[in-house]
This record gives sequence, structure tokens and C-alpha cells, in this order.
Amino acid sequence: MSKYPREVQSWANELDALLTFMDYLSSIRSVIYTTNAIERTIKEIRKRLKPMNSLSCLEAAEKVVYLTIQDYNEKWADRKLRGFAEAQEALQRMFEEHYN
Repeated sequence: MSKYPREVQSWANELDALLTFMDYLSSIRSVIYTTNAIERTIKEIRKRLKPMNSLSCLEAAEKVVYLTIQDYNEKWADRKLRGFAEAQEALQRMFEEHYN
């Protein structure tokens, strides 16, 4: 606690909000809190930018980022998250119960 007092205090103040995902079924939880795709994309962008440590301008870096994301969009366009079908059914039921 003494090493990260602001973070610990933030967690203490916002614990209910931070744990909201625990209110969902386990089949839904793994789908809504995963960040693997985001982390993988960021890692790939860094990997592609690192060898270009002296890009001529900001636009050149933006182009590399854009092209990397476009590549991932094409690769992942038809992919579904593992377990999403079960989560989708549960989310649909929850939605209908809440709004009907």
C-alpha cells in the first residue's frame, strides 16, 4: 500500500465499479474482460515501429499504425471470440429480461 497509495485508494473507492463484470455469468465474463486482441495489436504496432526509429514525420508513423490495424482487421474480420456464442445467448436473455 505504501508503494502505490493513490492506486490502492482508487481501488478502495471504486471497487464495486471495478468488479461489475463479476455480476455476469462466467460464460460472459471471459468475453467482456479480455483484452488480448488489443494487447496483441499494440505489441505488433510497436514491433513494426521499433526498427523505424527515425521516421521522417508523424504522418509516416501514422501510416504504419494504420496499415498494421488494417492488416489485423482483415485477419480478424470473421473470427469470433472463444465462448462468444454462449455469452451472446446469455446476454440476449439478460437484455430481454431487463428491457421487457
